[in-house]
Amino acid sequence: MTIGRGIDRPDEISTGSDTHISTTETAAALPVGRVVRNARIASIPVAFAGRRAIGYGKRALGRSAAEVNRDIRSRTAQHIFEVLGELKGCATKFGQLLAIYELALPSELAEPYRIALGRLQDSAPAMLPSTVHAVLAEQLGRDWRTNFLEFDDRRAAAASIGQVHRAVWHDGTEVAVKIMYPGARESVLGDLDQLRRMSALLGVFVPGADVAALTDSVRAGILRELDYAAEAASQRAFADAYRDDPEFRVPDVVAQQGDVVVSEWLDGTPVPHIIASGSQAERDRVGMAMVRFVLDGCTRTDLLYCDPHPGNFRVLPDGRLGVVDFGACCRWPPAGFDGLALDYCRAVFEGGPTDLEAASRRHGFVADDRSFDVDALFAAVLPCSEPLRHKTFQLTSPWLRRQVVRATRPKLSNVARQCTIPVPFTPFARSSLTIIGALAQLGTEGAYREEIVRSLPVLAEVFDRLDQQEPRPVDLAAARERRARRITAS
Repeated sequence: MTIGRGIDRPDEISTGSDTHISTTETAAALPVGRVVRNARIASIPVAFAGRRAIGYGKRALGRSAAEVNRDIRSRTAQHIFEVLGELKGCATKFGQLLAIYELALPSELAEPYRIALGRLQDSAPAMLPSTVHAVLAEQLGRDWRTNFLEFDDRRAAAASIGQVHRAVWHDGTEVAVKIMYPGARESVLGDLDQLRRMSALLGVFVPGADVAALTDSVRAGILRELDYAAEAASQRAFADAYRDDPEFRVPDVVAQQGDVVVSEWLDGTPVPHIIASGSQAERDRVGMAMVRFVLDGCTRTDLLYCDPHPGNFRVLPDGRLGVVDFGACCRWPPAGFDGLALDYCRAVFEGGPTDLEAASRRHGFVADDRSFDVDALFAAVLPCSEPLRHKTFQLTSPWLRRQVVRATRPKLSNVARQCTIPVPFTPFARSSLTIIGALAQLGTEGAYREEIVRSLPVLAEVFDRLDQQEPRPVDLAAARERRARRITAS
């Protein structure tokens, strides 16, 4: 496909400087050298150690330990923000994950990281206009300007591997032009190679997992985001499925070529603004709409939207929820998913540890030949099921913090180390963790169970029976007692 219309407009044809990206401009846009990138990342713990050393001196001069530690945390958070924002690529994806895991920290410790990471995506260094023009000339041709009536050189938004510019297409349509950073592909590939080399070390922390297979799955998912043709195809599928929908709006793809995607522009209030200042009613409505889009999208398109990050949603002037960025999508569901969901719901809501063990082994979350503490797993899973035990539930940061702390506790006895995630379900894990983090930030209260049953009707029977039962407290004490007896016996 050729985007250029072939109209001869000499006054707007790019000059020779637009057809070549200089080494200096590329380096300014994205550090691609492995040594440089590794050095930038390594500077974070080195600088942290230096701040700690200086802090000892400040305490010796009379400053309180609390004041010194607060200053160290603030400066370290700012440093992380600056380094990850500069490196972009996988580093920015890592920063988005940190934004979820900072929920595990007490609020007084997490605040500096929350502020810094919240600024990460929109504060990455922008490409110079000359670099933007060079990329467009390289991807669309020397006459790239003939496609646009207007093109704003100022960046409208930043993403992990690209940035977005506002423009007017040649037919008068207002568009968003997503451009991959020069060198981003090489940098991400280098980061992924580094991840693969480190995967053997991860086995120490999760000995029950097939780390190599999981690493390859994560790698494949990130590689999909480098394929703008695949992204455009996914976006077209969602745009067709939600055309004229009263609740959602997915912008049409106007054109795609190489490392450039041109889509309809959406004006609206980004969800991060709702998180910062929206009313509770707005938070509830927006959060439940995000859940509905992810779940309903699978039914309408056979695709899973894997990146329900708050920055990818906005509330449009007509009240609909606009959705952008379809780079992280994959075919869904895999064979047997309904059976897996039913088995786990029966085990958690109607059964006990024995049923949970059988379901975990049957569906590959624990290897057949591996022993594990099923009572500890049952005790860990039950609190996570709380949102589905009630007709409505409010997800909050303190609630999520408790679940994250439990799951990531670095103890050899942590049952999470004994389990794994079957490779086909890694995209679902990413999507679920991301949207749960977003809902906790919003503090959304809503009928989560109803939305899940609407997407997976096979679960209706389990929850109908749950509603008919008398409420009974979960006997975690009995599970702990069984676990203690097992440990003593062994």
